[in-house]
Amino acid sequence: MRNTFATELVPLFEKKSDLVLYYADIGNRLFDPLKAIASDRVINVGIAEANMASMAAGSSKLGLKPIIYTITPFTTARNFEQIKIDIAYQHEPVVIVGTGSGFSYANLGPTHHSFEDIALMRVLPNMQVVCPCDSNELKILLNRAIASKNPTYLRIGKKNEPIITILDKSLEIGKVNVIESGSDIAILTTGTIIDLAAKLSESLKSQGVSTELVSIHSIKPLDEEYLSRMCRRFIRVIVLEEHSVIGGLGSAILEWMNSRGQYIPLSHFAIPDRFYDQVSSLASARVKAGLTLDRMLRNLKDDGIIIAR
Repeated sequence: MRNTFATELVPLFEKKSDLVLYYADIGNRLFDPLKAIASDRVINVGIAEANMASMAAGSSKLGLKPIIYTITPFTTARNFEQIKIDIAYQHEPVVIVGTGSGFSYANLGPTHHSFEDIALMRVLPNMQVVCPCDSNELKILLNRAIASKNPTYLRIGKKNEPIITILDKSLEIGKVNVIESGSDIAILTTGTIIDLAAKLSESLKSQGVSTELVSIHSIKPLDEEYLSRMCRRFIRVIVLEEHSVIGGLGSAILEWMNSRGQYIPLSHFAIPDRFYDQVSSLASARVKAGLTLDRMLRNLKDDGIIIAR
């Protein structure tokens, strides 16, 4: 996804002279094509993420449209105060891009794992939180984020994520993307764990369960219209995310249900509340966190949810 992000910026920078990119000592060669057309608007700030956020806020005050980019924990947690005060509080439409969501950088350990970022960003007033599930969603939602008048956190993967969706130019921030329609159980997922959600959907279908696979790419704002219909249409909802069990998509949906008095049984699969070290890959980290097809099916079976027809 990071390659798609860099590629998509080139025509945008050609069309929009107010765009500026700040990045924190990562992706130097990644942005070479961008530097070739707009070298004065592509700035490596070094390992100074807090300064990067404040520079972006200042640029926005001057009428520019800034984007900041680095590895996810460093573009959210390391400079959280600057994002809170300089960007969100000032309501500056900065696009904050975090690459390597979830366990994408698994082998680099907890310093590079990112499963608290959605919680951090969605708690901030004025902040939109957008998590494309693949490069097709990213292509559209990047444009939407840049055009938005609100600050936006754009959570993207690293590389080699499978393409699950079609390129749909009607995608909007705040509206879900229904990938496959169904009538029994809704599987709601966000971000690059969509591949596992698709496998779960296929497995349940093979057992006679009609599933609706949905990419909730916009965690803030939520698609409240879809959620209301969901509570009426389905017997259960499954939420799957590569984020902490605390503060992510599952929490957002449960909070929404509670505030509206609309309820539906919910199974939540996410990263348990602990750190994960001694993992060598994305796959091994997911196994250690219990984010596997076998584990999810076992839990659903224990709950009496999977009943072959």
